[in-house]
Amino acid sequence: MNNIIFANKEYFWLLLLLIPVVVHYVWRLKKSAASMNVSSLTAFGDVSTPWKYYMRHVLFAFRLIVLALVIVVLARPQSTDKWEDRKIEGVDIVMALDVSGSMLAEDFKPNRIDAAKEIGMEFISSRPDDRMGLVVFAGESYTQCPLTIDHAVLLNLFSEVKSGIIEDGTAIGMGLATAVNRLKDSKAVSKVIILLTDGVNNMGNVSPVAAAEFAQEYDIRVYTIGIGKNGMAPYPFQTPFGIQYQNVEVRIDEDILQQIAESTGGKYFRATDNQSLREIYSEIDSLEKTQLEVRMYSQPKEEFGLLLLAAMGLLLIEIILRLTILKNTF
Repeated sequence: MNNIIFANKEYFWLLLLLIPVVVHYVWRLKKSAASMNVSSLTAFGDVSTPWKYYMRHVLFAFRLIVLALVIVVLARPQSTDKWEDRKIEGVDIVMALDVSGSMLAEDFKPNRIDAAKEIGMEFISSRPDDRMGLVVFAGESYTQCPLTIDHAVLLNLFSEVKSGIIEDGTAIGMGLATAVNRLKDSKAVSKVIILLTDGVNNMGNVSPVAAAEFAQEYDIRVYTIGIGKNGMAPYPFQTPFGIQYQNVEVRIDEDILQQIAESTGGKYFRATDNQSLREIYSEIDSLEKTQLEVRMYSQPKEEFGLLLLAAMGLLLIEIILRLTILKNTF
C-alpha cells in the first residue's frame, strides 16, 4: 500500500484503553497466584515449568492485538497518493426532444416518444464523462434539466418526460434556441445539440434557420433526427368508445433539419424504427469522441479489509485455543 491516511484519526485515542487492560491482566495474575512457605527449594530444582503456563499469556496477547486492530479499522485507513492518467470526453451535450402530440404515433414501439426516451437514456448512460442536459419542446420549449455531470438526476428527469406537459404544436426553432442558450457559455472542447422531432415547425417566435445561425455563432454542432416511418403511421385517438387508431400521414420537414445540421457542421439522420434510432445514437456517439488526457488524483481507497480479516482470524484462534488445549490454564 502507498502512503496511508486515516479518515477517523480520533479513534486512535482508544488505544489508551489498552493500558488499563494490561494493568488489570497483570494485577489479576498476581492476585490469583498461589503461595506456600517451604524450608528449601531443593526438591523442586528439576521440575520444569509446563509450556501451557507460558502459552496462557498468548491468549491475552491475541485478545490485545484484536482490540488494537479493531481500533485501527475504526480509524479507516485509506490509500490516496496514487496519481493516474485518465482520458475523459471534453463534450457538453444538450438533447432537444419533441414532445408534441404526434410523438404518440405507434410506428415505433411502444410509440415514438417512449422509444426516443429509452434510446436517449441509453445514450446518456454510455457517456459518463460528459456534461449533458435536456430541453423539451412542443408549441413552446423549456429546459427539463440543465447541463450536469450527475447523470442519475438527468435520467430521472428524462424518465418523467411525456407528451402533453406543454402546449401542443411543433416549435423546432424555439427548442433549438433554448438548447443553444444552455450551451453558449460552455467552455467545453466540443458543444453538441441532438435535436429530435417528427414534424414541421408551426409555432414559436424563433425560426429554425435563425436558431441554427445562433448555434453557428457559438460554434455549436447540431445533429438533427427526423423520427417517423415513411408514409402513414398509426395514431391513437381518444373517443367516447375508448382508444381508436387511425393512420395519419408522417410529415417531417427534412429540408429544414438537413439545413440546420449542415450549417452547424452536424449531420441529419432519419429514424424509421427503434433499431435505426439506436444506430443513429451509436453513430453520433462515435463521431463525438474528443478526448482529453488529464492527470487526476485517485479517489481514497479503503484499506481496512485485511486488518479486519486478521482481527477476526486471531479472535477465532484465541477462542479455539481457550476452549481446547488451553482450557484449564486459568
